[in-house]
Amino acid sequence: MAGPKGSKYYDVFLKFKVRLENTDKEGILGDGKFELINFIDQLGSLKAAADKTGISYRKAWGNVKDAEEKLGFLLVEKHRGGKHGGNSLLTHEGKKLIEAYKELLVEFDDAIYQITKKFFNKVNE
Repeated sequence: MAGPKGSKYYDVFLKFKVRLENTDKEGILGDGKFELINFIDQLGSLKAAADKTGISYRKAWGNVKDAEEKLGFLLVEKHRGGKHGGNSLLTHEGKKLIEAYKELLVEFDDAIYQITKKFFNKVNE
């Protein structure tokens, strides 16, 4: 809510998205890939992360490979299944990137909240 009940801005919200992109403006990491890679870290499985995000294993695998190619380093170490099944773990670089991205999102949320509050206070004067 961006204004008091009954004001013209009551049902208006400011939304933003953060994504990493390369110099060719190709997306590397945005909401979807971040969520996927974060779930890989939490669940230890590409398949489980794909299921959790509602995409196919093939699409999940493609998203990870695409991000890795654009970044120039591996994000995920994949260990094939066997008798007890396989797993997927984030590489050291993958963990650093995801942790830094989480912190970035928190900082953006805090900053955007303050900026949005100032904006809507001004337009509601």
